[in-house]
Amino acid sequence: MGEKLAVDEQMVLFKGRNRLKQYLPSKPKKWGYKILVFAGSDGVPHNLEIYTGRVVQPPELADVGASGNVVLRLAQPIPKQENYKLFFDDWFTSVPLVLTLAQQGIHCTGTVRGNRLPGVNLMCDAELKRAGRGSFEQKMAMVGETTLHVVKWYDKRSVTLLSDYTGAHPVTEVDRWDRKRKMITKVPCPAVVKEYNKNMGGVDLLDSLIALYRNKIKSKKRYHWLVFHFLDMIIMTTWLLYRRDCEGTGMRKKEQMNNLCKSGKSLERKKGRPSSTIAGEYEEKRRKGPAAPIPVLDVCLDATAHWMIMAEKKGRCKVPGCTGTPKAKCRKCDVHMFHIDQQLLPEVPHRIGNQSVLCQKEKH
Repeated sequence: MGEKLAVDEQMVLFKGRNRLKQYLPSKPKKWGYKILVFAGSDGVPHNLEIYTGRVVQPPELADVGASGNVVLRLAQPIPKQENYKLFFDDWFTSVPLVLTLAQQGIHCTGTVRGNRLPGVNLMCDAELKRAGRGSFEQKMAMVGETTLHVVKWYDKRSVTLLSDYTGAHPVTEVDRWDRKRKMITKVPCPAVVKEYNKNMGGVDLLDSLIALYRNKIKSKKRYHWLVFHFLDMIIMTTWLLYRRDCEGTGMRKKEQMNNLCKSGKSLERKKGRPSSTIAGEYEEKRRKGPAAPIPVLDVCLDATAHWMIMAEKKGRCKVPGCTGTPKAKCRKCDVHMFHIDQQLLPEVPHRIGNQSVLCQKEKH
């Protein structure tokens, strides 16, 4: 578990009839099940909870309100009194939650709603707007042994943040586009805003990775969507742990896997001279007309479930240099590429079970 952690919401797409279905207009997937995820800033999840409505708070945990109780339940795996940093948005943030976490030795930062700051008088949005983009106001208070920092910053609109370990200083600068002057300008940015933006995106990173390799299912059974979502989450977690392990052991980037298996996706066309590899030759061939994507090398050589089937229609052989149109195709790869020229590509034979089928252009 890293030092910087975050709690955020995650949506599992579902539009069927169910009492647990939620509607969040600010999310890309507006309808579905809401999952509350506790993850590191690198995207690795450590705890989660499916939103089911009102939940009875365990007696060993403090009661700081419905939204704050979620954070206390999810944050139980965090070691106490070791100065971990926890980030969350304005749906969770409240003064009692920050004080309760501070007693456990967990620092936290989050955006906060104005009605959750009793007795704190901040400048209104109109005054900050007149002061200019990047203007801010800071208030500090001592509650017991905890120092609370409240910072209101105006960018395109105002945002208020609450923290128990960092405030507005030191102030840095960020680049913003000025529509009137038609140029990029420097805008003052408080330290708490920079810290929040840098470490709050762990759950969003996990969401974006799941969306790239999501299992596509069509089912009316609601539990199917949750089960496959958790399978996707497990796969992405192992991928993130693999990348972390590679960095920790000092493995060179050339030796690491660049991405997950992208079987069924078209290869990216690169600029410059065409490569002499199979991918480069395939790019030259596919310019002649539409062509199915070629599987990645790891899929071709895994020697698992590559069985030959006879298709109803003929298809172009996907091997560079081959002009044949065989009916035989691979059931796993779903492409007509059983015919490989041994002289052209001796090091990349396509395996069917435990046998390599080589190309004979005169005998398709």
